[in-house]
Amino acid sequence: MFVHIRKFIKSLLYPFYEWRIVRDLDFTKTPHHVGVILDGNRRWAKANRNEDDPADVGIRNSARGHKAGANKIIEFLGWCDEADVRVVTLWLLSTDNFKRSPEELDALLEIIGQTVDELAATGRWNIKAVGALDLLPEWLSTKLQELKPIRNDGVEVNVAIGYGGRREIVDAVKSYLADEQLQGHSISQAQERLSTDEISKYLYTAGQPDPELLIRTSGEQRLGGFLLWQSALSEFYFCEAYWPDFRRVDFLRALRAYSLRQRRLGS
Repeated sequence: MFVHIRKFIKSLLYPFYEWRIVRDLDFTKTPHHVGVILDGNRRWAKANRNEDDPADVGIRNSARGHKAGANKIIEFLGWCDEADVRVVTLWLLSTDNFKRSPEELDALLEIIGQTVDELAATGRWNIKAVGALDLLPEWLSTKLQELKPIRNDGVEVNVAIGYGGRREIVDAVKSYLADEQLQGHSISQAQERLSTDEISKYLYTAGQPDPELLIRTSGEQRLGGFLLWQSALSEFYFCEAYWPDFRRVDFLRALRAYSLRQRRLGS
């Protein structure tokens, strides 16, 4: 009974709390690029198991968590629109996730494919796939490669699928060397021209600003290789909530924490 009363009181107070955060936020300091590690879907599903459904265990339970996490994405992107964030990178599937059981991985890939379709169908955002698409099943890889920009003023949404930070850097170096070879440059010439700026031109996110803010949900305090190259000067925000439970007030707290930090940018 007490738990229900406490939840009811919170439901009454949070709109006022959100309003106060918005009122105090300095939107001139909103990050242009926010990266998010959508973590905690499976733990959320276990914590919210449907006791009336004996089948809500194992792969089915995990899939329900992944679907709940996918359902949060459009809502979250709406918050980014409100805050005038221009680029959002969402880590949906890491290269390490391929170590999961084939049954769970197949279900997760199906949910990711549906999510990409739903995002594209809104017509609100430019969707771009970033990651090692060659690791994905052909049907999903083809779907991601066929994504096209649909508007000039929309938020750019990177869906990181089959993404690993080390793999991205390796792919960037390979692409750089391939271009150097096409231009008839020798190895020594390519070595002489190699620089951080050159590598940046071949990253999956080439042409986009580096993320100023990285958010990870579920209480884990590590990046796991997310945007490994691009995050050298990023600010980090770790949230205890599992991704399906991530609320607008949690996002506002992250923006507030970012706006209050003094970014030294290596100086």
